[in-house]
Amino acid sequence: MITEFDTSLPSTRQLQNLIKEAVPTEIKLLTGDILTGRVMWQDQCSMCLVDDHNQQVIIWKQAIAYLKPLSN
Repeated sequence: MITEFDTSLPSTRQLQNLIKEAVPTEIKLLTGDILTGRVMWQDQCSMCLVDDHNQQVIIWKQAIAYLKPLSN
């Protein structure tokens, strides 16, 4: 289990930039589901995505197949 939030990792820094800049993001889960919204926060195990209807979804990072920023 991850015990410390490692901000030196490129993936962590990129997610922090997506949060800071409120970039619309697509997240595909290992189940095949695709979620879109803005990443609000992250910790070492999960992240929170907020969609256009202001609904929050907490996603376990282990469930993510890929994540990509969307163009406006």
